[in-house]
Amino acid sequence: MAQERMLMEKERALVVEFGMRMVQSGLTTGTGGNLSVFRRESGLLAVSPSGIAYDRLSPGDVVVLTLDGEVVDGTRTPTSELSFHQALYRVRSEVGAVVHTHSPYATTMACLGWEIPPVHYLVGFSGKKVPLAPYATFGTERLAAGVAGAIGDYNALLLANHGLVTVGVDLPSAFAAAEEIEFVARIYYQARTVGTPQILSDAEMARVIEKFRTYGQKKA
Repeated sequence: MAQERMLMEKERALVVEFGMRMVQSGLTTGTGGNLSVFRRESGLLAVSPSGIAYDRLSPGDVVVLTLDGEVVDGTRTPTSELSFHQALYRVRSEVGAVVHTHSPYATTMACLGWEIPPVHYLVGFSGKKVPLAPYATFGTERLAAGVAGAIGDYNALLLANHGLVTVGVDLPSAFAAAEEIEFVARIYYQARTVGTPQILSDAEMARVIEKFRTYGQKKA
């Protein structure tokens, strides 16, 4: 008898894979952070569970829900930050994945209450800057509202006294934004310890963002 396929099997496997990569890349520690994938055609999202270490995570631990929060597959409790994942999918129709990290340098910026300006062109992974959402207790509707209100058309957002959240059309692109913004946050921190960093202009960042649209290998 053929084994029944797991609901959103591919997306659940991606959550496990990129959860491990978050830890291996130093973007979070322990059970910190969370990530999800949203399949708009079915209206279902696969999200990491609460309080399970990424090296112990299996696809069966990943929770599948509707956008309204109804669990349709899985026995685990979803991440405590589910509400801001849902909010981001509602306000950005092109977003297919969300990554939340506690990466050291981006979190340092968030704890200082600083946005990240275009100190390096790779801030273009977010947009012309990385904005800052106001502080709210983790896992609350107030935090979700603050995230949804501050994200605008950016792909990365600092959460005051908390961490970083990134979005993308898929999980690889959201994860790439988290990695690159952590790099830029480190450069900005280091530059400010030495002197006053030079900031790129809006016009230059517009050129960079346009070049990003055609960067990389294209399908034949």
